[in-house]
Amino acid sequence: MSDREQQYEKMRSGRGFVAALDQSGGSTPKALSLYGVAEDSWSNDREMMDLVHAMRTRIITSRAFDGDRILGAILFEDTMRRAITDQPTAAYLWQMKQVVPILKVDKGLEAEADGAQRMKPMPGLDALLADANDHGIFGTKMRSVIKQADRRGIDAVVGQQFEVARRILAAGLVPIIEPEVDIHCPAKAEAEALLLAALAEQLDALGADQSVMLKLTLPEQDDFYAPCVSHPRVLRVVALSGGYSREQANARLARQHGVVASFSRALTEGLSVGQSDAEFETTLDAAIDSIYRASLT
Repeated sequence: MSDREQQYEKMRSGRGFVAALDQSGGSTPKALSLYGVAEDSWSNDREMMDLVHAMRTRIITSRAFDGDRILGAILFEDTMRRAITDQPTAAYLWQMKQVVPILKVDKGLEAEADGAQRMKPMPGLDALLADANDHGIFGTKMRSVIKQADRRGIDAVVGQQFEVARRILAAGLVPIIEPEVDIHCPAKAEAEALLLAALAEQLDALGADQSVMLKLTLPEQDDFYAPCVSHPRVLRVVALSGGYSREQANARLARQHGVVASFSRALTEGLSVGQSDAEFETTLDAAIDSIYRASLT
């Protein structure tokens, strides 16, 4: 099989989870702070991204970070354009780790309207998708946020996600659609019901040769997204930690059959720049193992 075919099969049926290493310019300071790097450690965006790339490199090159437990890794654009041990990041992930490379493509969120935040315009998307193909990227990820159980806002978010997803599919990449339901949504279960209905309508409209992935907030009702897990147009359903601690997220995830993790903050929880290599390795290995086990149901 070609690399692309192997990656598709791994994402479809492999055991493990997707590591979200795609903190962008807006979320990077918080990620670095949690890692023990103070905000006065950099004086411009380039220095900040150098520091977060060093953190990501330490994670990716760790012995604990392997393709036996990790299906794929979501990268920020800056990370894709950089190298790890003299190899382009995406090439290193697949060739050295057998981890499928995925690229975050959205440019952040619009202001809230009808209880939801749609994605900002992506005028350079076609060029970015071409670049992603050149780097050996398998798929993409894009995020919207639902804050209220408002049908208009949810339909707008899902409609926009699938509109962009069709452009990504046309470029030969597999899109991860992420309409996150804020865990603090006052009517979270109701919002999830509206989201499921909107997703079903859009998934049913996809062509027989089109497959997408879904990245969804861990739901209030166990196995609530089972119709998405079994849908013929869905390659995989992954879950975001969404502000839950790793312990909370793992407990919720373990009750969702057929859903695997795609955690960011919950993956790096407990890691620190000041740890020795042995301490870092032990902490990361324990985190990966717990998330992997929660993803096996």
